[in-house]
Amino acid sequence: MTERLLPLFPLPLVLFPGVPLPLHIFEPRYREMLADCLAGDRRFGIVFTPEDAEEGPARGAIGCIAVIQDREALPDGRSNIIVLGEDRFAVARLVAGERPYLLGEVVTYSDIEEPAGALATFASQLRAVFERVGRAARTLADDRDPLPALPDDPAALSFTIASLIDLDTEGRQRLLASRSPLGRLRELDALLSPAVDALESRAVVHARAKTNGHGPGASA
Repeated sequence: MTERLLPLFPLPLVLFPGVPLPLHIFEPRYREMLADCLAGDRRFGIVFTPEDAEEGPARGAIGCIAVIQDREALPDGRSNIIVLGEDRFAVARLVAGERPYLLGEVVTYSDIEEPAGALATFASQLRAVFERVGRAARTLADDRDPLPALPDDPAALSFTIASLIDLDTEGRQRLLASRSPLGRLRELDALLSPAVDALESRAVVHARAKTNGHGPGASA
């Protein structure tokens, strides 16, 4: 279990490993955090914290390391950045007073080992369900863009799909904190599978309606 000191950015959102996230940095303390990160290894931690929270992350809170990929500096000192989720961590303790932003001693937080065969089976099943839902949703939105590429690794697949579906922050945080990739795959499948048939039926009706009676087989 690796320990390290990490700048912490409490936000009312969840960052998943392997997933990019745009952020707008405007508070003076986080501008300083950004400058320190850019001068160092470009890493800080994002920890889900409700907007109305009066305290920082609790001991044991699970977050995700954010690696700064790109930065756009604005004339007034604000910045737009893009980060990529890396490893997860658990907050061991907060370190006060050293910097104007939060620092935390964090430890690595990893998945448990599970049978490769079961992971491959459930990953394949979830991938198929997600693609069916995605195609139907694209049809309903008249969106011709291709579906996003999905990773092969089952654990990474669970985080990527979790980032792409409509899920509240509490549900996202629960998935981030899960150490069972098999459990995450099953939970996501249970969320998506019941919606497949209804979405595909709506998509078929939508596609037919767009032909306005001029599709194949329509009378002149």
